[in-house]
Amino acid sequence: MKKLFTLVLGLAAVCAVSAQEAETKENPWKFNGTVGLNAAATGMWNWAAGGNNNVNGVASTKLRLLYHENNMAWETNLDMEYGLSWIDQEYDALQKTSDKINFNTKFGWEFHKTWYLTVSAGFQSQFAYGRAYDGTDLFDPIISKWLAPSYTDIAVGIDWKPNDIFSIYLSPVAGRLSTAYVGGKLDDKSRTITYPDGTLVYPNGLEQELKEKYAVWHYTVLDEQTGEIGKAYDKNLRAELGLSLKGSINYTYKDLKIITSVGLFTPYSWNKVDVYQDADGKLYKNLGNDSQNFDNMTHIGYLDNNRRFGNFDVDWDFAISYQFLKCLQVSLNTSLKYYNGTLIEKFDKEGNSLGKAERVQFKSVIGLGIGYSF
Repeated sequence: MKKLFTLVLGLAAVCAVSAQEAETKENPWKFNGTVGLNAAATGMWNWAAGGNNNVNGVASTKLRLLYHENNMAWETNLDMEYGLSWIDQEYDALQKTSDKINFNTKFGWEFHKTWYLTVSAGFQSQFAYGRAYDGTDLFDPIISKWLAPSYTDIAVGIDWKPNDIFSIYLSPVAGRLSTAYVGGKLDDKSRTITYPDGTLVYPNGLEQELKEKYAVWHYTVLDEQTGEIGKAYDKNLRAELGLSLKGSINYTYKDLKIITSVGLFTPYSWNKVDVYQDADGKLYKNLGNDSQNFDNMTHIGYLDNNRRFGNFDVDWDFAISYQFLKCLQVSLNTSLKYYNGTLIEKFDKEGNSLGKAERVQFKSVIGLGIGYSF
């Protein structure tokens, strides 16, 4: 009996210690983020300086799920944003101002203190059509949509995570799929859309228009002897293998939250062969011999369309928010992008085109509205 009593006391003591350890043991899962709705309205009546009544609204969410236990770490981030603006004007009264889907996840095994062998995946696209609003009664061409463009990344590399706030990820084996996808029905319908004067909006269809805009095409040889080439639009995705470098910060201090991430990607390719265009619009590559004469042609680029090693695609998102009075939030969100091969047209003050070229894209949103951080 005495032995049984001693055994029971021993088991009770073990259970008590185990329960205490379970209570004090840190939860390996951490979930945080921000959600918010920012809105602004401007009303005018006999306003001499001019302007239009308008209402703007942006809904956004940034979520982070982190698992860290023993030598395993798994981090997932979701960044979404959508905004609309209503302007009191006859044409293009309702316009999209913001649209973003950015998903990233990475799973790592700690092989050395703070160093992880990591597999990662990411996806970027948008929810709805983006249009080129011109403020007239003309049809506003579609310049972006769901999966046009989209960027899917899969990579294997080394992740340095000194803490739960900061990380740097380098992948020498990174794959990127870029798409400019338009469904068959929509593409067929787009070929019949005209401006009021009868001019076709998409002479070659919407899909080819978006493939051209987001460089989802490749050169094809038409004549080996003369070097004549053409653009092929037979695929609606571009697959590349390259090098990727990413960094992120997720910092919270009381009611202040700072979230930023930057991603760089460059493909393992090098085909810097000159491409020329003649007066008839035909394209030729430089064969490097005396059989060609480019004196009366225009140099328009290179055979790799600037998609070569050393030319980096850049994605940089930054968000800072401060919550007060429990439910009100002031925030600043910025996005900077630069993509090789994505051509953007620029105009001077008189509206004359300065041509298409790769350009830095930048967007910022300052808001005051309802928000919640956790």
